[in-house]
Amino acid sequence: MALQIDTRNPRHVRAEVESVSRRFFHEGDSELVPCAFDWATQCFTGKYANYDPIDAGYHDFEHTLQGTLCLSRLLAGRQRARARPALSQADFENCVLAILFHDTGYLKERSDRDGTGAKYTAVHVTRSCQFAREFLAQQGMSEQRIAAIQNTIRCTGINADLEAIPFQSEQEKVVGFALGTADLLGQMAAADYVEKLPVLFLEFVEGARYMPEWGNRYAAFKNAEEFVRNTPAFWENYVWPRLNEEFGRLYMFLNDPYPNGPNPYLRQVDRNLQRIRERNAAPHA
Repeated sequence: MALQIDTRNPRHVRAEVESVSRRFFHEGDSELVPCAFDWATQCFTGKYANYDPIDAGYHDFEHTLQGTLCLSRLLAGRQRARARPALSQADFENCVLAILFHDTGYLKERSDRDGTGAKYTAVHVTRSCQFAREFLAQQGMSEQRIAAIQNTIRCTGINADLEAIPFQSEQEKVVGFALGTADLLGQMAAADYVEKLPVLFLEFVEGARYMPEWGNRYAAFKNAEEFVRNTPAFWENYVWPRLNEEFGRLYMFLNDPYPNGPNPYLRQVDRNLQRIRERNAAPHA
């Protein structure tokens, strides 16, 4: 499984996801996956209603596409392994819609001229759920389906209480945990992840400035350099336990071959973290 698909280009990611849909989720002749990419592209490029193009530096459209690509591969691996409960075409489509819309909470309306979308960091998951409801209801989606997509989006919250999410089925919980897994691995395995960490820090700074009561969470980081230095600890103390304990080790469906083959996403995450560890260990001038 090669990671080298250009996630800056929605067409390339779309082609990969459509391929997964045709191979593993083909009960009907659904056009929802290509529509979902068209909708997300409209939203993130300022072609929907009164919203500007995304202006958050880290949580840009490529960030969403990185997670979407990882998610489609994870769900393909799960189908190939014949895991239970089996997922339907509708489950797959809901999950793709959820990840494509999971960071729409960073979008700003055109009348909102203050700061960037990063100011909504603390509330972006709630805003994403609201945005998804508004947009998908306009497309004629049922209340039950919109609720499923919202529950799936909620799994991406860094402080999300997964036990409190009102999943409507076991399948819905599986796709929610798959999305949470792919959101973390898709970004942390990116080739430029280390270089973009200072940009992520600036998003947190802006979010804290607009919501000071939330900003204390990051008070320990004095600057971007310290933030980057602490990223391996973030992986070890938060991401890795969440992937294993709360998200049920779904990342194993990215092993190639399953179940004991190498995992290209975990390997690339390890390379990125090793770069930071080596930088941390280097003597400072």
